[in-house]
Formats: sequence, C-alpha cells, structure tokens
Amino acid sequence: MIQPILTADKSTSSLLVNSSDNISQFVLNNASLLSTNPALKTVFPATGLGNQLAQVAKVISISSSLGLSRQIFFCSLGGFDTHTVQLATQSSLLGQLSDAMAAFYGEMVAQGVAQKVTTFTLSDFSRTFVPAGAAANLIGSDHAWGSHHFVLGGSVLGGTFYGAFPDLVVGGNQDTDVGTGARGRWIPTTSVDEYASTMALWYGLSPTDLTRVFPNIGSFTTSNLGFMAG
Repeated sequence: MIQPILTADKSTSSLLVNSSDNISQFVLNNASLLSTNPALKTVFPATGLGNQLAQVAKVISISSSLGLSRQIFFCSLGGFDTHTVQLATQSSLLGQLSDAMAAFYGEMVAQGVAQKVTTFTLSDFSRTFVPAGAAANLIGSDHAWGSHHFVLGGSVLGGTFYGAFPDLVVGGNQDTDVGTGARGRWIPTTSVDEYASTMALWYGLSPTDLTRVFPNIGSFTTSNLGFMAG
C-alpha cells in the first residue's frame, strides 16, 4: 500500500521520508508568507542568474519570520562548455556572473545580513590552457580539470588568492596531458574537500564531525584554507 508522505507511519518511516515530511509540512504552514513578493532595495540584472539570486534575496528577507536559522540555496548559470567562440561567450557569461553577484551582495548589505551570507561558485570542470581550433573567431577550448572559484560575503577575508598557482608549463609535471599534444590540463593544487570543508566549518559544522562529511579530508594538507573569518 502506498501512503502519502504526510500520513506515513512515523515509527516505520525512513529518515529521508521523515525529512521530506517535515519540509512539506513547513511549506504548508508557511504557504501564505512564501507566496508574498517582498520588495528588494537593490536592482538586480534581468538575467537568468540575476533573477535566481533576486529570488534567493527575497527568501532571505523573510527568513526570520519563517523561523529559519540556516539555509543553502543553489543557483546555476550554464553555457561554459566553450569548445568554440570562447572569447565572446566567456565575456558575456562572466559579465552576467559579476553583475548578479554584485547585486546580491549589495542587497545583503542593505538587509544588514552580509556577515551571515556567503556566496561561492563551483563547477564540474575547467578549460584547457591551449585553445582548440584555428580560426580566430571560432577558437574555443576543451575540457580540463583545475580552476579557480569566487567566494563573496561579509565574512570572507577577501582581496587575495588562496591556494597555489600550478606550474603553467604545457606538458610539465602539473599538466595531465604530458608529452606531445599536451593541452594544459592543470592538476589542482587545492582539493574540493579543502575548499568545501572551509565553507562547512564557517557554516557551523563541528570539527569533530568533519570526517563524517569529508571522509577524505585527511589526505590533504588542511581542512581550513583560512578565507573565512570566524
């Protein structure tokens, strides 16, 4: 027999079902508040990412009324798989990213919560150092590995680079494409685990639980890269 989640027997339901139940009940209890359209103090760009971050800012503006103390939001911006026409495409996309993140940070400052909100980027892959193609107007790049990310917020110790630059020698010992035909796919000098654990510790993860969330963190140099205050 199939039971609706909200009426499932809590004594036999799994943790996942109970969690889903709690979220569904929370939404039902706060439906009227969530259906409002709070006014923002900042003008957001009329782009896909700008609209997403504007919506996040609206939820944050009513989070105290919702009784929420910690929240995680995911926004996305696609189109970076630039095998061709990379210069124009990347210029447009990075411009959208810059404008949207700037507006979001400005709104967090206006709401008085900039110290409590951190925005960070993540990606599946980077691009090769050596371009693909020959025609100047069509040149792009192929899939790569190591890259850099942006972290923005009132608690970020910004204005600097964290981690280390790889040895930018095509075909060198930090290029996964060693030998003839090397394209410049740099081996990362900082792991995703180190980056993520730094964020998680700021977010409130107990150091004693660090290995539960990041079981491989012991394989790397540090669990805290030091770019977050507190």
